[in-house]
Amino acid sequence: MLVSKDMDFSVEYLKLDQLRLLQSDRLTDLVGYLGERSEFYKGKFNESGISPHDIRSIDDITKLPITYKQDLRDNYPFGLFAVPKNELQRIHCSSGTTGKPTVVGYTKEDVDLFSEVVARSLYAAGARPGMQLHNAYGYGIFTGGLGLHYGAEKLGMSVLPISGGMTARQVDLIIDFKPEVICCSPSYALTIADEFAKRGITAEEISLKYAVLGSEPWTEIIRSHIEEKLGLHATNIYGLSEIIGPGVSMEDFEEKGGSYIWEDHFYPEILDPITKQPVPFGEEGVLVITTLTKKAMPLLRYWTNDITSLYYDEDAKRSMVKMRPIKGRADDMLIVRGVNVYPSQIEEAFSHVKGVVPNYYLTPIEKEQMCVALDIDVEIDDELVKDQKIDTDTDDYFNFVGNFEKNIENEIKKRVGITTKVKIHTQDSLPKCEGGKINRILKK
Repeated sequence: MLVSKDMDFSVEYLKLDQLRLLQSDRLTDLVGYLGERSEFYKGKFNESGISPHDIRSIDDITKLPITYKQDLRDNYPFGLFAVPKNELQRIHCSSGTTGKPTVVGYTKEDVDLFSEVVARSLYAAGARPGMQLHNAYGYGIFTGGLGLHYGAEKLGMSVLPISGGMTARQVDLIIDFKPEVICCSPSYALTIADEFAKRGITAEEISLKYAVLGSEPWTEIIRSHIEEKLGLHATNIYGLSEIIGPGVSMEDFEEKGGSYIWEDHFYPEILDPITKQPVPFGEEGVLVITTLTKKAMPLLRYWTNDITSLYYDEDAKRSMVKMRPIKGRADDMLIVRGVNVYPSQIEEAFSHVKGVVPNYYLTPIEKEQMCVALDIDVEIDDELVKDQKIDTDTDDYFNFVGNFEKNIENEIKKRVGITTKVKIHTQDSLPKCEGGKINRILKK
């Protein structure tokens, strides 16, 4: 196998006690490193009365302070770096659309680490040396494009750095170059699949075998649509820029349903969103991650804001912990008449109504600063309409649409517990993702 000589997959199979020893050694080294090099964490340690010498094993991690995104913004641009700028090999940052961007930096060792965990992730997704990657993640200041690019090259793949957008051209190149692997957001994969369908190209005629999808929460209904329309295995890659970028965790293409966290480098915890205390293992809460091996900008107990839970799978190939699919972000949660609702729950309800196309938007209806209702715009499959053999300008058609809307509303009521107002749209009539992430929540 033509994998880089410094790639080591054996760590994925360590016994739990061996993994805990490795994590303990790395955590104690990290805390000592930050105590010497990071003015930010020196201040945090002093505030909480913690000495680096108090941290002797991974079990002591709960003594350490939590780090939040606001800490990065408050220390913009380089206040959380543990190395001088002349030791950096790369800098990335967010768009800063809601304020100052969050800035992250990488030493040469960090870039190598980034490539390693992405290469691991691609291998778990089914990619192999010699395959071609159609990389439709955005390049530039975001971590996605370059992260997947370097990881694929480390694995021994060839890369087409197409980035996002220009969907017709993307499909042209897939037809001509015949890549086996594609990476992009799930919503953009649906857009690409629709372009193939418009051209009358079936899944059997498409060269793609594996899709590595991330950057937004998605559900099984999205997976089934992508796999059916493109004829491949679709798996989830998870990460965030503050930690390293994509490659923090990855689904195996033969297992699916949960993602391995590469916990020799990223130690996960699940904390209660209110008390900020650890929840019992297996219960749901906010994912918090400590970067055990980064050099430029290590983070202790970073509050990701993503809602999930952890578990061990006795039948899994690897011994590392898995995380369940992200339910949503804590700040994406809607409270509709006292019920906590995530977009992924609405999306999951769609899977129980035949003919729903999972291209949708949610509009919260507020009254006196409280969400009292939820309007939902969603598409209907053209084939379902054709099967009815009714004209679209007749009473029979409007009755059919009304019943279809009511079926969706009833399914959401049964499974989520809220009353909604659903409006059906013809297929391909709602805005689609043209690369990058898509925001499913609209504000009036």
